[in-house]
Amino acid sequence: MSVWIVFFIVIVGLGWFSYRYAWWRPHLNWNRPRILMYHMVREHIPGAKFNKLRVTPAHFEQQVKWLSEQGFHFVTMHQLCANWGKHPDKTVAITFDDGYEDNLRNALPILKKYNASATIYVVVDRHERDWSSYKKAHHNTGELARETKLTDLQIKQLVDSGLIEIGSHTLTHANLAAIDDQQRLQEMTESRYILQQQTGQAINSFAYPFGIYSKADVEAADQAGYLTAVTTVEGVDELLPKPDFLQLKRIKVSGKDNMLAFKCRIRTGQRGL
Repeated sequence: MSVWIVFFIVIVGLGWFSYRYAWWRPHLNWNRPRILMYHMVREHIPGAKFNKLRVTPAHFEQQVKWLSEQGFHFVTMHQLCANWGKHPDKTVAITFDDGYEDNLRNALPILKKYNASATIYVVVDRHERDWSSYKKAHHNTGELARETKLTDLQIKQLVDSGLIEIGSHTLTHANLAAIDDQQRLQEMTESRYILQQQTGQAINSFAYPFGIYSKADVEAADQAGYLTAVTTVEGVDELLPKPDFLQLKRIKVSGKDNMLAFKCRIRTGQRGL
């Protein structure tokens, strides 16, 4: 093999590495809190479409352990926003979307081990729903419908752990762009009321399903009484001036990430390719 071919391979490899991990992006000040977005903590399913939503228990523990060892301070979303600007450097809010049973079975023991708080955004009518098709009709494999969801009793167990805040993810995981104003407000207000009755906990936090939202949805979240709402807009909000607490950014954690990718995302707030 010629020197030029080796040189070309090295250059291509370095280029791939740079864009895969985006290490060259600027490091964001640690006084800016990180909000992490997860879905499931479970083993991958061979050939499944949504394995990026499945972070394995081993990888999840690696990530939480590393955060703990690096001195991160774990908070719920309500704690984060209620104390905005007063929290210590390296503050992180772990969030989960949808309400999968593995959040209790696999994630909670790891959170307990490292005394890490988290917020779980629960769909009220969550059982046997394939909400992936609400965004794209051709996503009708039933893969997410087959995932076991938390029971109402299990949600209470999460709350009783003292580490978990429950937030709303609407009644049905609705695509807010596809429903009218009355339905939108109903999805937000009724889910909040039902979850408050089930948990005995104030439901102050909301997550927009699919990350699809508009100005009207932000106004509806405010009208429904939420104090915070998270998006799927990737990044880390500025500490000052205060961001809009109803449009908070998050760092997506993919089930296909290795630890290097995870560390780079925590540092820069952005993913590579």
